[in-house]
Amino acid sequence: MTFVTRFAPSPTGPLHLGHAYSALLAHDMARAAGGRFLLRIEDIDPQRSKPAWEAQLIDDLAWLGIRWDAPPVRQSDRKSAYADALDRLWACDHLYPCTCTRRDIDAALGAPQEGAPHHGPDGPVYPGTCRGRHCGGQRCSTAPRPTDMHLRLDMARSIGAMDDRDGLSRGLTFLETGPDHAGEVFTPEGRYKTEIGDIVLARRDFGTSYHLSVVVDDAAQGITHVTRGADLFEATAIHVLLQRLLGLPTPTYHHHRLIRDDAGKRLAKRDDARALSKYRAEGATPQDIRRMVGLP
Repeated sequence: MTFVTRFAPSPTGPLHLGHAYSALLAHDMARAAGGRFLLRIEDIDPQRSKPAWEAQLIDDLAWLGIRWDAPPVRQSDRKSAYADALDRLWACDHLYPCTCTRRDIDAALGAPQEGAPHHGPDGPVYPGTCRGRHCGGQRCSTAPRPTDMHLRLDMARSIGAMDDRDGLSRGLTFLETGPDHAGEVFTPEGRYKTEIGDIVLARRDFGTSYHLSVVVDDAAQGITHVTRGADLFEATAIHVLLQRLLGLPTPTYHHHRLIRDDAGKRLAKRDDARALSKYRAEGATPQDIRRMVGLP
C-alpha cells in the first residue's frame, strides 16, 4: 500500500513556524516512504477564509521546498460530498436538530443539578437539551434533513450501532505512530458518551463541521497516514467513529509535537511575530526554518 499523507491548512491567517513543522514533517515522511504528499485547503468557513491567505500559504509552502503530488483540494468545492454524508447519517437516525445557542448550553451546564461540566475534544460536553425535542417524538429520519439549524450526532445511538453491527461492546481503536501515544489507542464506549457527547456535525452557517469534512476528505483523497499536531489527538476518537458509521477506512495517525513560544504556549495564527512571511522578509532561508523547528 502506497503511503499517502497530507497537509491541510485553513486560509484564515499567515502560516507560522508550527505550520512549517507540520508541513515539512509530513512531506519528509512521504518522501522517505516513497509515497505521496497532498495539499488540502480547509476553507469551509466562508467568513474567515480569504483568497489572499490561500495564495500566501501556497507561496510559503513552495518557498520551503514542499511539492504536492496532485492539485490542491478545496473544501469549498466539496459541499455536496458533505451533504451526502449527512444524508446517510440522517437516514440512519444518527443526527438530530439543535437550536441551542452557546449561552443556552453554558446555562444548562451551569445548573446545579448538572454538576461540573466536562470538556471534551469538541469543547463543553453538550447536555442533550435538544435531543428528542424537534422531531415530535418520532424518528427524525422520517422528515427531510433540515439545513437551517445545527445537526448533532446522537452519540449514545451511534456508538450503540457499532456494538450491534460489529459486536463491539467496549469501544473503538486506531493505530498511532506519534511520539506520545505510539501503538493501538483504545477509546472506551463510556468515554464517547460522557466525555465527548453529542458533537455538532453540521453548522447552519456553512453546512458541515471540521469533524465531518476531515473524515470525508481523508477518505476521498486516499489518505493512509494522517500527520497532524498533538492538539488534535483527542479528536481522533470522533473521526474513527464517523469512519465506521460511514463505512470509510481508518488511516494510521501520527500526532506530532507542537511548536511553542518561549513561554511554552502553542503558536496561533494571530502570533504574527512567528509568521513565515516575517522570517522570509528578514532573509531567513528554508534551511533556517528547518533548523528553527528542529528538523535536519
